[in-house]
Amino acid sequence: MSGESVGLDEVGEAGRRALGDFLRAVRGRLTPAEFALAAGARRRTPGLRREEVAALCGISPTWYTWIEQGRTVDVSPKTLGDMAAGLRLTPAERAYLFQLAGKADPLAGGPSGQADGEGLDILVRSVGTPAYVLGRNWGALSWNLPAARLFEDWLGRRASAGTGQAGPNLLRYVFAHPGAPDLIVDWESRAYRLVAEYRADSAAFRDDPGHQQLLAELRAQSGVFDAAWRSQTVLAREGGLRSFRDASGAISRYRQFTLRIANAPDQKLIILAPA
Repeated sequence: MSGESVGLDEVGEAGRRALGDFLRAVRGRLTPAEFALAAGARRRTPGLRREEVAALCGISPTWYTWIEQGRTVDVSPKTLGDMAAGLRLTPAERAYLFQLAGKADPLAGGPSGQADGEGLDILVRSVGTPAYVLGRNWGALSWNLPAARLFEDWLGRRASAGTGQAGPNLLRYVFAHPGAPDLIVDWESRAYRLVAEYRADSAAFRDDPGHQQLLAELRAQSGVFDAAWRSQTVLAREGGLRSFRDASGAISRYRQFTLRIANAPDQKLIILAPA
């Protein structure tokens, strides 16, 4: 079995289950035609068979089955890399795979630490367009006046710079505030993407109580969030065009830029530049 040993306790039961759920979802989305495999008349379910995935990844069918069933996550980084290549995972999906398995990706790296909260406040306030900083569970740590004006229901009640503690949460606003669908153009599509981006962001701290509480709360409150979370979709938090509708119906368009804080990878600076 590729020289792996069974290690059920390395990342915990939740990690084993999450890894298996993710692999099953990916396998179910793939088609034989994508890999030049014969569809076969007896294929009863969509996606690839386990033995097909194992062959694509260069591991034994038994070992792949154990991983998908959550019987072990003690998989070497090399095997994880082979699986990412075999399944043709995107960079965001590859990072998520390694995070679920509790392994460091040899192709990734970066410093860790804590950002200077006061310095971030100064930086955010110096930006002339809407800008804000998100923390680990996407609570706003700092924002400027243009952001408070644009997101009046989210940040407007606290338009001054943040205190360095997690403030109004972006996900709670998007999925629980009645005004969010009116403000965000194409709200449902954007909401699904936000969940996929948060899944990629949160894998490394999936056992964090704050993360678990936020998930339980939003899954109970929002059917859209629950469906999006169950879809197992993973996306990197990238930039792109964002459109917002004000109370008069006028639409403003921005290009979003998301920047990681070098010494605090859990934090992100988001800047909306007029398009």
